[in-house]
Amino acid sequence: MGSAIEPDTKDWTWVLDRPCPECGFDAATLTCTDVAQRIREDAAAWVPRLHKPGVTVRSHAGRWSTLEYGCHIRDVHRIFEHRVRLMLTETDPQFPSWDQDATALADDYASQDPLTVAGELSDAASGVADIYDAVRDGGWSRRGLRSNGSEFTVASIALYHLHDVVHHAHDVTAGH
Repeated sequence: MGSAIEPDTKDWTWVLDRPCPECGFDAATLTCTDVAQRIREDAAAWVPRLHKPGVTVRSHAGRWSTLEYGCHIRDVHRIFEHRVRLMLTETDPQFPSWDQDATALADDYASQDPLTVAGELSDAASGVADIYDAVRDGGWSRRGLRSNGSEFTVASIALYHLHDVVHHAHDVTAGH
């Protein structure tokens, strides 16, 4: 529900090839080494966002509230940290599938405490940003596979990850 980007769809490469028509993210203007800092900056913007009144209110049917998006971004950081760690330590690992909507329901995103989520999101962003900062030149080309067979490199998953984060910040700040 909350995402225009489904994390386990086969055709994800478009986000690296052209600007996103919704959020304007343009991977061509970035390098994989830009990702860690951008993730930290985005996480810093979520803290005040999650402290505002009304974070539990859904502004439109079929869209998550700011709190639910915050929970999702926290979990995106956790998922990507796990996936990048696998890519850096194993040969061609296959990632377990992740159903973001099932996670939102199972973890009851809508009833979580916004201040707790803000801290957890910051911690998760810091953790994954540290992993990206530690990647050495040869590490960026290491591969990983989704359960559906689509392939990432550490460089491509970093940019894909950043797009997901930027896109959801846009969802919240543009009032979609």
